[in-house]
Amino acid sequence: MSALDLDQLRTLVAIEECGSFAAAAAKLDLTQSAVTQQMQRLERRIGHALFEKAGRGRRPSGHALRLLVYARRLLAVHDEALRGMADAGEQGRVRIGAAHDMADLLLPRVLAQIAQTMPRMQIDIEISRSPHLMTALAQGRLDIVIANRVDPEAEGALLRMHPTVWLCAAGYQHDPSKPVPLIVIDGPSLFHRLAVEALQGAGLGWTASYTTSNVLGVKAALRAGLGVAARGIEFVDSYTRVLGAREGLPPLPDVPYFLYVRRHVVNPLTRRVFEMLRDDLGLVVS
Repeated sequence: MSALDLDQLRTLVAIEECGSFAAAAAKLDLTQSAVTQQMQRLERRIGHALFEKAGRGRRPSGHALRLLVYARRLLAVHDEALRGMADAGEQGRVRIGAAHDMADLLLPRVLAQIAQTMPRMQIDIEISRSPHLMTALAQGRLDIVIANRVDPEAEGALLRMHPTVWLCAAGYQHDPSKPVPLIVIDGPSLFHRLAVEALQGAGLGWTASYTTSNVLGVKAALRAGLGVAARGIEFVDSYTRVLGAREGLPPLPDVPYFLYVRRHVVNPLTRRVFEMLRDDLGLVVS
């Protein structure tokens, strides 16, 4: 088998991420015909069909899904190598992601340390949920991440243990005789899991009173008095209050937040930024 073409792999990844040939063409600034031709060449190169019919459209085949895993790795290393070769001294760019909860708390500390030690560094910042950040880190779209996920595949250092509390609106009246009305985030959520485990362990019932897609939605629902949420203590403000043993709610565990860098990172600049933060902030390697 001849060598894989990185441009063709990049197009394959774009099709999977965008959902169609047309959307991928717009993202890559190509014609749809050029995208189709690239995929035909890639199919001939690997000897397998990459797409199969799905209704009126097409979806990636099993061979395409397997190839996508390798494509993302190859593109991440390729792009990282280019960034590393372009860096001069401590001048360059590092892409940092932070969980919503830590955007106001831990991220400024990290950014200030980089600015003080490496003032010529350009920093790209992405704020998102921890599961999305860890996926972006593994795929090479982010260099360093602040997240509350425990990931043995990523190299990291513990930033801090963060208290978790039960929160409600300042004027909310909790009724211990009824199931706890939880405000939850749709999809994987560490705080939702901790809340359910604590309630089940205490023999308490619960119901999802409000579901949202992000942390801002949780804040809005809390302030509106729509229910109770398990969140980090930094959520407490003039609109909310903490519930606890007096209201019959069980204690919640502290949540660890880690500073992660992708394993086997190629770019020496990324490695220097991570090691500088680890050493200067006195972090414990996980």
